[in-house]
Amino acid sequence: MIREKLASLVFALAACAGALPVYAESGWNQLNMTRGVTHISREIYGLHMKIFWICVVIGVIVFGVMIWSIISYRKSRGAVPDVTLVHNTKVEIVWTIVPVIILVVMAVPAAKTLIEIEDTTRTELTVKVTGFQWGWEYDYLDDGVMYYSRLDHKSDAARELASGIDPNSVEHYLLNVDHPFVVPVDTKVRLLVTGADVIHSWWVPAFGVKKDAIPGFVNEAWFKIDKDKPGLYRGQCAELCGRDHGFMPIVVDARSKEDFAAWLKQKAAEQKQAAAPATPAAAPAGTAGTAPAAPTAVAAAASGAGTS
Repeated sequence: MIREKLASLVFALAACAGALPVYAESGWNQLNMTRGVTHISREIYGLHMKIFWICVVIGVIVFGVMIWSIISYRKSRGAVPDVTLVHNTKVEIVWTIVPVIILVVMAVPAAKTLIEIEDTTRTELTVKVTGFQWGWEYDYLDDGVMYYSRLDHKSDAARELASGIDPNSVEHYLLNVDHPFVVPVDTKVRLLVTGADVIHSWWVPAFGVKKDAIPGFVNEAWFKIDKDKPGLYRGQCAELCGRDHGFMPIVVDARSKEDFAAWLKQKAAEQKQAAAPATPAAAPAGTAGTAPAAPTAVAAAASGAGTS
């Protein structure tokens, strides 16, 4: 009987192990932090998992000792509490040194990652990002291109009360914009983040970037998307910035370097043409150098009346 139960238990565990990939595909993997598509996002993920497993080990040891103590020294086994123990130098030294060692082990990789996050040197593209209620302004400082990015019209219409539009019918509801932020892959992009009115926060989880946009201050951030990971990446404002905070998405359009260069050149030409002053209309052909037209009859009559 015992063997049969053990066999059934083994088969059940094997079935669960076989079903793990199915659970992962169905969304269990989304419970954890995303690895992202940049080097720094993977560094953050690695640090997160390292600290997580340290916490797991600490939890297993602490709760294991607690459970063992409760079971081994329970009253039903004749255990008598020692009411005279009030001090133990060795125990106090141990419970002071061990946490210090754990904190040092955790602090070293954390400090290394934080230093790398703040390293904005050797950047290849600089973009000023300004948050306002409720959208973003992207200014390519060295290329003369600037535009605004807001919630797309379909999501904006569906979010209105009594609109009659089913939000499920809108693709990427509340996570789409009219003009995405276009950047090249395999390029270190530096962001100068500020705010125009209140505090916002530019956050794209796939890049490992979350930087506050504060009026009167300029914060720096950077990302470098993997060469083989072009596509659309979505984020949101991560600061409570007002009534429509929930309708302030971010969409980054990562393109190849060639496609980005062509887009930037075309965008710069369009904005330059739009900003150029209108030229005065040219005179009709054959009118240049001709004598002034003869006065009209009304003008002539007025002139004759004045001389009589």
